[in-house]
Amino acid sequence: MRDPDRTARENAQEEVKGSFFERLKKGLKKTRNNIVSGLENVFLDYEVIDDDFYEELTEVLVAGDLGIENAEGLIETLKERVVEENVRRPEKCKALLMRIIKEEMAVPKDAYLFEEKPSVVLVIGVNGVGKTTSIGKLAGKYHKAGKRVIIAAADTFRAAAIDQLKVWADRANVTMISQTEGSDPSAVIFDAVNAAKARNADILLCDTAGRLHNKKNLMEELRKMDRIITNGFPEAVRENLLVLDATTGQNAIRQAKEFTDVAPLDGVILTKMDGTAKGGMAIAVKRELGIPVKYICVGEQIEDLSRFNADEFVDALFDAD
Repeated sequence: MRDPDRTARENAQEEVKGSFFERLKKGLKKTRNNIVSGLENVFLDYEVIDDDFYEELTEVLVAGDLGIENAEGLIETLKERVVEENVRRPEKCKALLMRIIKEEMAVPKDAYLFEEKPSVVLVIGVNGVGKTTSIGKLAGKYHKAGKRVIIAAADTFRAAAIDQLKVWADRANVTMISQTEGSDPSAVIFDAVNAAKARNADILLCDTAGRLHNKKNLMEELRKMDRIITNGFPEAVRENLLVLDATTGQNAIRQAKEFTDVAPLDGVILTKMDGTAKGGMAIAVKRELGIPVKYICVGEQIEDLSRFNADEFVDALFDAD
């Protein structure tokens, strides 16, 4: 007998219309209304490029949750480029500002090399940011691409974390390695590393605790995991991805800074972009943290996570064709 839940999921997935760009454009509507409409007014209202023009642009960007320093830094870059490219009219600054943001948010060409080789990916982030769903969506994406994927349920501290991850593992049709709630998370990583090697897995995705008693405990736990992976699977490519909830705006940036003190980060997964007017924080991530946004999520379905494309993001944000 066919699983009715599975049928419902498949039907729901079939109802998702359009390309990821179209979904991204729709998902950024609140942020677009919050930031871009204000920028458009400034571009059109001013007849000359002067200090008042730049000041008002800065205020709009700050209101869009870029943060004061990031907004001012972006406008300083705009000022320099206006001089370099001999831009004379305020309305011409829109395309220039878009180009600057695209350049700043661009993902390095080698950012996804870990997807092409046997790798271990630690996914970190505080509870409630969408860490579990992000792991499930990544697993689904990789499985669909023909990768052999294993998930390690190493968040053994949060109640129901293992059960929630199992639901996503089943949706993605991948194997999950787990123990009981409250067990040693490093023991889960040990089992998962051995399973990944024995089964010739391409990617091992590791869930981690969103919160421990303090930063020292969190650092020690991550160090233990690192030792187990290094000793047990030295040939694997390592990747640390931080999940940030876009709806929290600048609070997400502060969160990220705390995690950079605990572990080296290779990239960010931005979640809940479809439910926030604070999407401007995405622009601040690379500028403030020095690490790229690598994935972006704009919905609840397993296919609603995609590699981050700076050109697509900025075009969708500014409602460009």
